[in-house]
Amino acid sequence: MNAATQRRTVAGPAGDLDCAVDTPPPGIPSRGLAVACHPHPQHGGTMDNKVVITLARAFVSLGYTSVRFNFRGVGASQGQWDEGRGEVDDALAVVQAQRGAGQPLLLAGFSFGGYVATQAAARLAPEAAAERLVLVGPAASRFPLAAVPADTLVVHGELDDVVPLASVFDWARPMSLPVTVLPGAGHFFHGQLSVLKQIILAACAARA
Repeated sequence: MNAATQRRTVAGPAGDLDCAVDTPPPGIPSRGLAVACHPHPQHGGTMDNKVVITLARAFVSLGYTSVRFNFRGVGASQGQWDEGRGEVDDALAVVQAQRGAGQPLLLAGFSFGGYVATQAAARLAPEAAAERLVLVGPAASRFPLAAVPADTLVVHGELDDVVPLASVFDWARPMSLPVTVLPGAGHFFHGQLSVLKQIILAACAARA
């Protein structure tokens, strides 16, 4: 993300996982750990996806130590694609390795990564639950998203042609979960990443 980004390796269930860690600048109080999950590995998704980097930048600005990582079989991460099952295990391994005792946790994901974030959050013990989930363009039409807390931030593009907005509404409706719709935006938020960042900053700063 920048010259200060640290590269780390975390032991995962299928081998080492490649991670990128960014910390808040001096003077910004620490709010905890944020882990961001990238889009579908078999469709070019990596931790360097521009939406994932936008998430990381927003979280660092808010005071979180931000961790992005490559799922198994992507980049320098070992292992191979496991149809979403093992990728949830990867996310949990990163959380376990990077989270300090009692440290607040924010879980986030874009597209397929949104699915992973919901499933990983559902598997955390109650005493270790994430304090917030942030889901951008979650792949509700393609993977079984888990139920999420009422304060989950969901942002979706009005003109998403990869994950139809209607499928996100169908998932969110039984939970009465609000969905923030960005007018005119497609799945990858071309030309609207700055707006996406401001939505995340406003929502997370207000909660703080």
